[in-house]
Amino acid sequence: MKSEQWIEKSDKYIMKTYGRYPIVPVRGEGCRLWDADGKEYLDFLGGVAVNNLGHCHPKVVKALQDQAAQLIHCSNYYQIPQQIELAELLCSHSFADKAFFCNSGAEANEAAIKLARKYSRDTSGPERYEIITAAESFHGRTMATVSATGQEKVQRFFDPLLHGFTHVPFNDAAALEAAVTPNTCAVMLEPIQGEGGVNIPSPGYFQEVRRICDQHGLLLIFDEVQVGMGRTGKLFAYEHFDVIPDVMTLAKALAGGAPIGTMLAKDKFATAFVPGTHGSTFGGNPLVCAAAIATIRTIQEEGLLNRTEEIGEYLVGELEKLGEKYSFVKEVRGIGLMIGMGLSIPGAEIVTKGHARGVLLNVTHDTVLRFVPPLIVTKQEINKMIEILDGIFAEVEI
Repeated sequence: MKSEQWIEKSDKYIMKTYGRYPIVPVRGEGCRLWDADGKEYLDFLGGVAVNNLGHCHPKVVKALQDQAAQLIHCSNYYQIPQQIELAELLCSHSFADKAFFCNSGAEANEAAIKLARKYSRDTSGPERYEIITAAESFHGRTMATVSATGQEKVQRFFDPLLHGFTHVPFNDAAALEAAVTPNTCAVMLEPIQGEGGVNIPSPGYFQEVRRICDQHGLLLIFDEVQVGMGRTGKLFAYEHFDVIPDVMTLAKALAGGAPIGTMLAKDKFATAFVPGTHGSTFGGNPLVCAAAIATIRTIQEEGLLNRTEEIGEYLVGELEKLGEKYSFVKEVRGIGLMIGMGLSIPGAEIVTKGHARGVLLNVTHDTVLRFVPPLIVTKQEINKMIEILDGIFAEVEI
């Protein structure tokens, strides 16, 4: 069936929760996608930082195929070997002692919110339940995570929001400290804001945040849903900032494209969850855990962390060269392959022109082009994307 026919069916049967582009991907390999009409695209969005190993990485595909032939799902009332192995992998490579598995980033953040409130209730009483988050943050689409998110465009239409969230400017430790009250129980931040425009903190910011949390007895929660799993050149982004959180959430890239989320925590806080306090029917089932195990091992075995750092520097350098040619490019910023190009003009037209020329791009915060390609992207693929983007920029500036 051709793309036009698929789009017609989509318009008839799918709810309009996304402003979908007229692209119908049917096959992927590495950094490339092909649509229903056979058109090829260079993918510099990577499923929004999901496909860190590219599309259909052979090791992830094999893990899914092998596991699907043995056991796809069983209840969390039982011990699941793949889940146990994945939890051990994640904890042994991070600060954490325990893991909770779910299906998405929003669910992982929901679990972190519940854990913070439950721990604080157990240790300090029911009046400590408020959580400080950042303006321009994005934590998910559930009612709790929408309330935690610091963007009005995400929150509108859903009043009354869940009570107990305070938003302060990102990268402003003084504002955060001023917002702490006797009712505060936690601080939840993205190490690098993705949906907010690829915002990177100043040196020392997170050390101050950690100090504030320690001084006031607050949990420090890092939302690494978008930046975790090698995206920044470290397995976890917190490793860049010389700060250890108490709780961390992961999702997007954890299982190479299969739907999974996890909340990791130190034992001190994890013990607040006991049977009956939280759960997830599909969370950590054998199929997705097998994919996640294969993903982590591939990142390690193929040296993708060092490679991401190197190829990210190359991409930033090429984008900066491009930016020097055009007056509407304000800044290029990023760590690893989490990169934003700030513009003085809206970026939507650039994205659609990119689609027409075979490059999948993304704009966030209206004026920031976001580049989150697979970690396996090559210099040749970057050069091709830059060449196409150069042609688009030349048209836009005219």
